[in-house]
Amino acid sequence: MAIKYWEFEDAPLKDKLKGVNVKDIARLFYDNETEAYRFAALLLEVKRKHSLRLKEAPQNIPVATAKRYLDFAVQLGLLKHESGAYELTDRFSKPFRNIAIYIKAWMESAADEDLAVEFANARIEKQSKRGGRPGNDAAAEKTEHSG
Repeated sequence: MAIKYWEFEDAPLKDKLKGVNVKDIARLFYDNETEAYRFAALLLEVKRKHSLRLKEAPQNIPVATAKRYLDFAVQLGLLKHESGAYELTDRFSKPFRNIAIYIKAWMESAADEDLAVEFANARIEKQSKRGGRPGNDAAAEKTEHSG
């Protein structure tokens, strides 16, 4: 995600609200210009028609690609998918505020956390090198073997 938080602080947000567009929304989730365009085109089509079926997707976007982007928008809470059609919904803003509240509460808490317990199945050791250029480890091994 490409969320640039400073663009959504109070003063910049007031300026952005004067000229809202789907490009800003698409750019939050996609850095790639093509991906952002496809996501924006589908959201705009849903907004124009009030609901969108896959067979009504724009011709320049393959159906499978349209489904992937629309399903992503459903996961985010921007769209809902009921009775075979995608429609705008607002399940996004309230959870996003709650995430911000949760993060702020974590920042203010003094509880000590044990990451080894929280992420019991995580691999915490450094991965061994699997190829590529020899690094400092290879140079160290050469000096050990030559001596």
